[in-house]
Amino acid sequence: MTDTTTKTKTMSPSKLDRLEELLIRTNGASIAEMSEATGWQQHSVRGAMAGALKKRGLAITSEKSEGVRRYRASRAS
Repeated sequence: MTDTTTKTKTMSPSKLDRLEELLIRTNGASIAEMSEATGWQQHSVRGAMAGALKKRGLAITSEKSEGVRRYRASRAS
C-alpha cells in the first residue's frame, strides 16, 4: 500500500498565474509580451484580463507610452 501523503506534486504556474505575474511587475506588460508568455492570441489575453483576472481581485489599468500600451495590475480595494 502506498502512502499518498508522502508524495509531493509540483504544479507549474497556470497561464493566468503567468499573466498575473507579468501585470504586477513595476513596468507591467504589453499585449504582445502576454501573448508570447501564454501562447494565446491577443483577443484571448484581453478577455482574460477583463474576466478571470478581475475575478481574482485585480484592478487592471493601462497607459500608452512611446506608442506601446502597457497594462498593470494591483489588488482591487
